[in-house]
Amino acid sequence: MKVFGIAGFSNSGKTTLIEKLIPVFNRHGLKVSVIKHAHHGFDLDRPGKDSWRHREAGASEVMMLSSDRWVLMHELRDAEEPSLDAQLAILSPCDLVLIEGFKAAPVPKVEVHRPAHGKPPIYPDNPHVVAVATDAPLELPLPRLDLNDPEAIAEFILSYQEPA
Repeated sequence: MKVFGIAGFSNSGKTTLIEKLIPVFNRHGLKVSVIKHAHHGFDLDRPGKDSWRHREAGASEVMMLSSDRWVLMHELRDAEEPSLDAQLAILSPCDLVLIEGFKAAPVPKVEVHRPAHGKPPIYPDNPHVVAVATDAPLELPLPRLDLNDPEAIAEFILSYQEPA
């Protein structure tokens, strides 16, 4: 299973890029999974629903399923956040895992950078960034990928080999 990151500042377009990349990888016959790191708490549940009530009562895990999908919610209950490796270990087998966020994780990453947002690039301080996807004509010491060309970005990710 290949793991590749999409990193950048908030609102740079990471989620939109991943949304465009997944169908490209699917057309290549790949099974793709995504792990998104949220810096703030989140909830897939709604107060008053049965699963919410079960979690509020103290269940450590609640699984919900239907004929269309299933989800397993695991409450950390003051335990430490699991590592990326721990999260990868519980994913079903797949060909490619795209990770969003996890800036410090030691996996190759494409940085999504939009100079118009006024934020500095992260690649100078992050040795795991191996290319920059941008919508600006920048001179870079890394491969520059056109942010509006998901096919080319997908090809870069598929062909990328870790240095020996």
